[in-house]
Amino acid sequence: MSYDISLYRTETKEKELHSNDENFFDNCENLVPFTEEQYHSLRARLEEYDYVLQEKNKYGLLFGHEEYGTALLTEEALFFTTSFNYNDIFEVGLIASELTDTGEFAKYDPQNDGWEEI
Repeated sequence: MSYDISLYRTETKEKELHSNDENFFDNCENLVPFTEEQYHSLRARLEEYDYVLQEKNKYGLLFGHEEYGTALLTEEALFFTTSFNYNDIFEVGLIASELTDTGEFAKYDPQNDGWEEI
């Protein structure tokens, strides 16, 4: 089993909160793309957290972390996947929360009631 946490632009959060579409995230057109600056900033910050670029594929940039699993940076979202281990979930959740510090991004944890409210 794995545990998934996502990061989106705050505009995507607002769209989802005002949507009645239970499949909102399945439609890429609903997701507001990162600006070029946001994309590069997220990439740099992942590397600061010791995520290492493994490959560039058709979805985006796939990063791996020695302890905490993977992170996939796409044009519209950052997807973290970790093991279903409490410590790993805590650390990845903390990293995702810290990435929202600029106010540009929102953390979505589908296993923990959705959007993080700070």
